[in-house]
Amino acid sequence: MNNLLNIEKDQELLQGLAANNDKALEIIYKENFPMVLRMILLNNGSEDDAKDIFQEAIIVLYEKVQEGDFILSSKLTTFLYSVCRRLWLKKLQGGSHLYPMNDTLEEIVPVEDTLDQHEEKDQQFIMMEQAMQHIGEPCKTILEDYYLQKKNMQEIAEKFGYTNAENAKNQKYKCLVRLKKLFFAQYK
Repeated sequence: MNNLLNIEKDQELLQGLAANNDKALEIIYKENFPMVLRMILLNNGSEDDAKDIFQEAIIVLYEKVQEGDFILSSKLTTFLYSVCRRLWLKKLQGGSHLYPMNDTLEEIVPVEDTLDQHEEKDQQFIMMEQAMQHIGEPCKTILEDYYLQKKNMQEIAEKFGYTNAENAKNQKYKCLVRLKKLFFAQYK
């Protein structure tokens, strides 16, 4: 049932793209660019590279849709990821990179497997964000200060008024345990 809804949504987006509907293009961008950005950043690229590659993929998709006889045989996300991946591999091969990519890479890592892994990671990140929203204070700030702001335990102890860094470390541990419980309660 869910797959049928995805197919209908993808078809609507393609029809909107064919009709030069800006809203359809915006939805395609919002739903697919983060995945492409992550793939390119993890493979020696920059955000600008990702924007260029994604734009090229959108042009490929637009041209195919304009032909009128284009039939999408996979999810739109899979199609765009595949096109972006191929474009990026070509760019890496043609560039002055120290280690050129070879054609067998396409056969080693199937696009669908990579896409499924990215989608699962995206879901896990969303669930972790939700768990962080529900963990409460001071845990949320302690974990953000330590893991995101890279503050040391002494700085955290001073900020929260703990007597020493060891007490702050114990509190951080308790917060992590709570976060794990929240996360895995959602994950199941």
